[in-house]
Amino acid sequence: MQVLQRLTALSTRWNALFRDHEIFVRTGGDVRFIRLSAQVQRRVATVVSLALGAWLIFTIGMLAYQAATAWQRQDVAARAAIVERAEARVARESGRIEHIAERLDARQKYLEGVVTQHLGVEVEADAKAAGDAAAAAARATSPTLPADADKISVLRAIGQRQEQLAVAMTAAITERSARAESALRAVGIRPGSTANQGGPFIPANRDGLLPPREPLFQRLDAAIDRMEFLENLVLSLPSTIPAAGMNLSSGFGYRRDPFTGAGAMHAGLDFKGPHGSPIYSAAAGTISFAGRKAGYGNVVEVDHGHGIITRYAHLSGFAARAGQRVAPGQLIARMGSTGRSTGTHLHFEVRVNGTAVNPRRFLESNSDVLEVQADAGERVRTRAGAR
Repeated sequence: MQVLQRLTALSTRWNALFRDHEIFVRTGGDVRFIRLSAQVQRRVATVVSLALGAWLIFTIGMLAYQAATAWQRQDVAARAAIVERAEARVARESGRIEHIAERLDARQKYLEGVVTQHLGVEVEADAKAAGDAAAAAARATSPTLPADADKISVLRAIGQRQEQLAVAMTAAITERSARAESALRAVGIRPGSTANQGGPFIPANRDGLLPPREPLFQRLDAAIDRMEFLENLVLSLPSTIPAAGMNLSSGFGYRRDPFTGAGAMHAGLDFKGPHGSPIYSAAAGTISFAGRKAGYGNVVEVDHGHGIITRYAHLSGFAARAGQRVAPGQLIARMGSTGRSTGTHLHFEVRVNGTAVNPRRFLESNSDVLEVQADAGERVRTRAGAR
């Protein structure tokens, strides 16, 4: 009811705006009257109002459409920017996964090579599993960020296992080095260090194994170097008896010379035996000399490396030639009595850096020396077989 009353009031006010009007128009001497009725005025005003309203509605609509279109364009641009950032992040994560996987694969190859080539045993299941997982992650695709994040977590776990394995291997290798050093000290040899050394830097690539440039693996590689140096030194010790059934006839040190009776230094051990008895190399090495020397007669010298040389003198014949590589216990000569000799025997010397030392300390090596030699020898044979 109130609405109807308000409409009626508005209609009354609207009608009141318009009144009948008469307009005088003089043309020449004629005067005419033009009458504008209120009804016509109302119709004209209504038409104009409707036209203005329609124009206003159209204008507002166009402005609204333009605003909506602009907002949509901004929204599309914003979404495109989000997608672009997401794709860039996916690319970065994928590249990161590939980089981590490549690093882990290089680590794994190094660890497996160390185990098989320098420890002489098969790769542990843990290390192999770590390598398989790293290879699988490297081959995997990366469709979504969460999956990539999971892969990075897996790769990090693999990396931690590799680092734990490297620490354990370093400890095991250090222990082997300590055993070898103890065995060397037992025979009176003090292993040297890296002091008083030099030369240009050439990156190591031992047997195709290039250690990762990380402190943990560099320490492992240094431990391997030390172990190999010490074990090779133990292997060079002349601890193999040079002749079977030997009977000591003269010891090392000062004695009465058998020809003059004067005091003299005897630089080796004399063992008597049947003429032509086989003489064996006391350790692995290379024949550095095979011929005659004053006072020694027929002589064979074997260079075992690390400054250690063994000398076999008064021989009746040779079974090896200079430059030949020999193994421990390999036949190299025959016992005789050539040179300054009173009868058939073997004069056996051991020289370290040119100085004669008592051969008994090597021939009577304790169990530690023999154990280290056995382990190191097995490692060398396994390594040679792998090649």
